[in-house]
Amino acid sequence: MANFPFQRLQADLAELIARTPAGQRLISEPDLAKQMGVSRATLREAMRTFETQGLIRRRQGSGTYVVGKVPVIDAGLEVLESVDTMARRMNLQTTVSDLHADQVESAKDVSAGLGVPDGTRLTRVRRVIRADSRPVAYLIDTLPFDVISPADLPDGFTGSILDFLLHRGDKLTVSRAAISATNATAEVAKALEIQRGDVLLQFISQLYTEDGRIVDYTVSYFIPGYFNFHVVRRIGNS
Repeated sequence: MANFPFQRLQADLAELIARTPAGQRLISEPDLAKQMGVSRATLREAMRTFETQGLIRRRQGSGTYVVGKVPVIDAGLEVLESVDTMARRMNLQTTVSDLHADQVESAKDVSAGLGVPDGTRLTRVRRVIRADSRPVAYLIDTLPFDVISPADLPDGFTGSILDFLLHRGDKLTVSRAAISATNATAEVAKALEIQRGDVLLQFISQLYTEDGRIVDYTVSYFIPGYFNFHVVRRIGNS
């Protein structure tokens, strides 16, 4: 019975969100906490469930908005595909915003991820992927400069380095990814129009060519609620 008041709070919030038109801002946190008879800390904890589902979104300095029904990109992880490819298969349109391609020198984490010495000249490509005009993912690809330079990106770039390399004919064979939950940094939160510290799904990936070279080190952040990733596995030795 100890969790009953919290469950009641979540039920009341679910009802409030359901009857609020998409795009409309909820009343301020202090007023909503007072209305619900709880502390702001308890209110925030309860609201995180609905943020994770993609039903509401907090915007720094603006408030909390109801998102409404969101498109969910459903994909298996057995085959590496771009977000654009996954979305097109589901007849969803994605767009790219906040595209930044620049030349950088390799720092410690990226050097290890690419297997190159510190100070190596690299190309970094940062961008936001949007679905239904809403930010859903923030992607950061870092590649050796001899693999791709900022000037190589074509007009109308769809946001996928993977698709670009495949279309160019690069001999890619395998990708290795570490998947975890993480909290949004200030940079990522600003790009995704969420609050710093919000929970995100993080992929850290390395892309290999047939000769074993790592040609892309990617850090991807996905807003839960917009993606349903799954894995199909064999049973035992079958």
